[in-house]
Amino acid sequence: MNSISPNLNLMIKACEKASKIIIRDFGEIEKLQVSKKGPKDFVTKTDKRVEKILVEELTKSKKNFSFITEETGKIINKNKNVFWIIDPIDGTTNFLHGIPHFAISLALKFDDVITIGLIFDPIKNEIFYAEKNNGSYLNNSRIRVSNKSNLEECLFATNNHGTQIVYPKLNLRNSGCAALDMAYVGCGRFDGYFHNKINLWDVAAGKIIIEEAGGKVNNINEFKISQIDIRAGNPNIYDKMLKKLNNF
Repeated sequence: MNSISPNLNLMIKACEKASKIIIRDFGEIEKLQVSKKGPKDFVTKTDKRVEKILVEELTKSKKNFSFITEETGKIINKNKNVFWIIDPIDGTTNFLHGIPHFAISLALKFDDVITIGLIFDPIKNEIFYAEKNNGSYLNNSRIRVSNKSNLEECLFATNNHGTQIVYPKLNLRNSGCAALDMAYVGCGRFDGYFHNKINLWDVAAGKIIIEEAGGKVNNINEFKISQIDIRAGNPNIYDKMLKKLNNF
């Protein structure tokens, strides 16, 4: 196993603890599909519980770090320039429908720089992570972005509606989970990812995972945290992809 920092170790442990709730609740979803009330309230509760565990676990060791979270928003502590960025379940709609494609997304940001990213898919037991200048990994094996340079051979991910109509020449997938889309670009399953008006907690961890895997991602600091236009891809197709997305 490659050597990891105490902060990343803390993030992995927190995610492993929180994932137990996700796995248990996901097992209950099937029963709820057929009930009149449906699973929506149940999933919201899962989301909040997972976030609470992550915040508690991370705060135990790092009392002064601040937070940006999907459910709670900003929690400002003594260190106002160091943020944990949390999406407790990215892909809640998939979760809600019993589709096993969602993830915990967790990042650490110092000032304007994301230094650690972790995306944990509890159902497939895949943990993607990266630290600045230390490479990207999937379950302890080093990962790289794809090497394709011909757009026709590439597979892209986006969660924007209607893009298939606008971009029929790009082979697109809409998986419903931005974090895993970016993790998949990092390990070469997808070649590129783009999305408009997305939140920081959906893409923060994915950004460093792709960059440390040799990929390119645009500067997300130019945007408001809930209005990010993200562009990511392997370096051979990144500029070609941007050209295709000129009016997107």
